[in-house]
Amino acid sequence: MFTGLIEEVGSVKSVNTFGGGIKLTIEAKNILNDIKTGDSININGACQTVVSFDEKSFTVETVEETLKKTNLGFLISGSKVNLESSLTLNKKLGGHFVLGHVDSTGKITSVEKLSSSILVSISYPVKFSNYIINVGAITVNGVSLTIARFNKNAFTVSIIPHTWQETNLQFLKVGDEVNLEFDILGKYVAKILGKEESGITDDWLKNLGYS
Repeated sequence: MFTGLIEEVGSVKSVNTFGGGIKLTIEAKNILNDIKTGDSININGACQTVVSFDEKSFTVETVEETLKKTNLGFLISGSKVNLESSLTLNKKLGGHFVLGHVDSTGKITSVEKLSSSILVSISYPVKFSNYIINVGAITVNGVSLTIARFNKNAFTVSIIPHTWQETNLQFLKVGDEVNLEFDILGKYVAKILGKEESGITDDWLKNLGYS
């Protein structure tokens, strides 16, 4: 489990194929403190297992299923990736509960730089619209963000300059694919209330007494 608060941006050192998967070696600094083989590290929002490491980098094995659902297969030497180590009991939960289980990729449709923030709009598969609500949580490339507005095909997030500068979101451009993980709490609520197909809407919540 993770928080969606990125600890550092790493750089892909090498990408090597094995079977239908790839081995990613990533250069990092802070994330290597106390690292062990078998540790979970969130890479661009995808939970991966460390299979080896040295003083400057670590390696993970990304399998076929992960490649189908994420943008990790597009990484090349030099690509910048968001990194977060797994949540511990003495770590602040400043973002939201992030599992590192990417649901789908989305596509950047616009990037608008304002005086005090950056608005990024992302299209996504309509089947996931049930899990998006106003000011709800979402994970984009491993970053915990808040939805500013949305429709059935796209949503917009407002990113503060600090987050923009400290993550690989700063390199985004129209047409890029990003990893999306929808809020796990919303998924369970939808499941329990039987709203997986019709979705949780603002009107539906208001009818239940929420404003």
